[in-house]
Amino acid sequence: MKAVRFHEPGGLEKLRYEDAPDPVIGDTEVLVRVRACALNHLDIWSRSGSRGGDNVPLPHISGGDIAGEVVKRGKSAKSLTSDEKVIVAPGISCGLCRYCRSGWDSLCPEFKIVGYQTQGGYAEYVAVPSGNLLPIPDKLSFEEAASVPLVFLTAWHMLRTRAGLKPGESVLVWGAGSGVGVAAIQVAKLLGASKVISTVGEEEKKEKALKLGSDHVLNHHNEDVPAEVKRLTDGRKVDVVFDHVGAATWDRSMRSLAPGGRLVNCGVTSGGKAEVDIRYVFTRQFSLLGSYMGGFAELQEVLQFFEDRRLRPVVDSVFPLKDAPKAQERMEKSQQFGKIVLKV
Repeated sequence: MKAVRFHEPGGLEKLRYEDAPDPVIGDTEVLVRVRACALNHLDIWSRSGSRGGDNVPLPHISGGDIAGEVVKRGKSAKSLTSDEKVIVAPGISCGLCRYCRSGWDSLCPEFKIVGYQTQGGYAEYVAVPSGNLLPIPDKLSFEEAASVPLVFLTAWHMLRTRAGLKPGESVLVWGAGSGVGVAAIQVAKLLGASKVISTVGEEEKKEKALKLGSDHVLNHHNEDVPAEVKRLTDGRKVDVVFDHVGAATWDRSMRSLAPGGRLVNCGVTSGGKAEVDIRYVFTRQFSLLGSYMGGFAELQEVLQFFEDRRLRPVVDSVFPLKDAPKAQERMEKSQQFGKIVLKV
């Protein structure tokens, strides 16, 4: 099969479009013909070796957001439906431990992310556990379907499960143009947020964020975000801050929270170390919440809202598989609004 692999960590030049062995499936696995695979920052981190390089099998095929068609099943693989067009749930867990049984799959000691600790979807074929398959919601193309799993699961777990967002509450979403940002705006509105304030790094992205559901959009490069958040909420500030940036936004996130507010974080694209004034946390009774992916049942739940179009994928651009380096470069430069997708 054709695949895009890297044989050692490094820059974009390490990505090679080349022949690779077809995956061999186990008894409980399926072989999926990949039709589309969306990019995530995890693809860049694993390729560059900047995060968890020891967990990445080499040579490596990235890509955890996969849509395609089942072409072969192991002898003990679960059957899905007669419709073989599928989305791959990006998290693999044992299904037996107390965390899996309670719906907290991502806390499973054996938890792995497809395309990170396993081979992924930058290829014509991928082998995955049969229990990780879900039918593609009606009317979604392969490119749209690939733009859903990881970011909408993450946003749902962050806002609904971890932050417990309630109708009438207000939310600040950093990085509206990112995949998880476009998901967070929609999920916040779906859950009944009365006011969603989002940020972008380029003026031309403001109108797109407004059309997606943001009530106000700020430029985090040239506007004082905490001051504007305070003004837009009549001095109250927001109940929940949705942060996936880390060090560069941490202090501003804290200063944007209302008393009793919750800061929920799922990533550190700008770095993982930030100072926290603990006095500020306990006197204002803030909650600092970590969030990592989500559970299979949560993905099933969130996919229902794509059937009636209350949630929708946002595809920024589509590249052929061989142009994966160009696609990753677009993400590295934060040029996208929504998901960048490889068509296989």
